[in-house]
Amino acid sequence: MWLLPRSLSAILIASSAILGAAASSWGFGDATISVQGKGTGVGGSFKERLIEGKSLSKPVELGGSDTLKIIITTQEDKKSKRPHQAFLLVKDSTTGLETSYSFSVKESGKGKVELTHKDIPGQLLASTNSLSASLVIASFGTSKPYNARAFDLKIKADSGFPIATPEKPLRYAKLPEIHHTFKADPKSPPKIISIVFTAVVITAVPVLLITWLSLGANVNHLSNAFGTSPISHALFFSSILAMEGIFFMYYTTWNLSQTLPAAVAVGSVTFLSGSRALSEVQGRRLAGLR
Repeated sequence: MWLLPRSLSAILIASSAILGAAASSWGFGDATISVQGKGTGVGGSFKERLIEGKSLSKPVELGGSDTLKIIITTQEDKKSKRPHQAFLLVKDSTTGLETSYSFSVKESGKGKVELTHKDIPGQLLASTNSLSASLVIASFGTSKPYNARAFDLKIKADSGFPIATPEKPLRYAKLPEIHHTFKADPKSPPKIISIVFTAVVITAVPVLLITWLSLGANVNHLSNAFGTSPISHALFFSSILAMEGIFFMYYTTWNLSQTLPAAVAVGSVTFLSGSRALSEVQGRRLAGLR
């Protein structure tokens, strides 16, 4: 009969141990929040104590030159311990936008986080409502994590530190169709300009002949030149005329890919025939014919 009370007491002890393990949770102690302005002397800053499970009655104001600092000691079952995660969660209750800031926590559980305007996204800085600031502490295991609002954060506008307007985020979507306009084909100059320059070139031909004759040119040697070397002289003058024709075709209808092969072929003929023709002219000069 005495076995029953002993079994019952063992069951009660095991149940108490299970309930005790299930009741363990994360929290914090020795927590303070302070706001220190740039150039603020001793006693000129805001400082309050944070209590677990209780939010500050008044919102904490953060100006453009202020620095918000939170110092806490994370605890598990009232014992100082370093958790796996500890961060400050700042949220706009109206839009649902939120951001988090991790605490720098030591092995002893001492943690610290600092916050300024430049650390807060532009969407939250531009909010006209007070932002909700919560402390979140959690780790592996069965201990219940801590997540509760600690205070309300009010962004204070400062003329010396204007709030930058957030840029519109880049969205990848279908863009309007692009209609590319290619460069128009080159056009010939006005006809009047072409006629004027053509007349100038044609007028220069008789002027060139008159000048050549006035300098002592002897046309009587044409028969001797063509009689001695008819092919070279004929090809030389023909190639010069052909080159002028190529330039004319390039000016009117041909493109560069059509002009270059023809110019190379005619130029080769001009070089070879011209060298032979000049050899014939040199022979007459050496013979004393002028």
